[in-house]
Amino acid sequence: MLDLKPVVDAVLKEYVLPWHCIHGVAHWARVLETGVRLAEVTGANVEVVQLFAVLHDSQRVTEKTDPSHGIRGASFAVELRGKLFDLNDDDFDLLFVACAGHMDRPTDDDPTVQTCWDADRLDFGRVGMRIDPLWLGEATVDEHPDIMKWADGRARSQVIPKLIQQEWGIRTNKWKEMAGIGSGRKPR
Repeated sequence: MLDLKPVVDAVLKEYVLPWHCIHGVAHWARVLETGVRLAEVTGANVEVVQLFAVLHDSQRVTEKTDPSHGIRGASFAVELRGKLFDLNDDDFDLLFVACAGHMDRPTDDDPTVQTCWDADRLDFGRVGMRIDPLWLGEATVDEHPDIMKWADGRARSQVIPKLIQQEWGIRTNKWKEMAGIGSGRKPR
């Protein structure tokens, strides 16, 4: 497993949305945990899945429609590569494709890219969206409905994973007390 704290720190240094927003830290952590769990059964590259989790929405500038955020996230990964993480060229290409295309393409033949996308899409319940099986990989839908149910339940309950505090050092105990999304306040 990668030490993602330096990557998360770099993302949060530039992140313009509130950390507790629907595309923020808790979402990244749930995508990470779901992606790692899926990777165990899909054979996906876990390092790519981990990096995708924290980078795919890292360059959002709005909670609403933001069609270029994926490519901006992929470009940010280019900036961080070699400084905060190392991937060989083939694995980095997978990360770039996963970040850039996560909102535009329904499926991909590569199990690592598809695992990234599935992990993100299995968190749609956080905004009340139903999961569309046509936008998930076959392995996830046909062979791992238990993971789908687990991830969807966590999303709908808006679980705040413990790794945020334990591994990334971000205090989360006041998030539920904060004023609504868009307040601009960042937890300390």
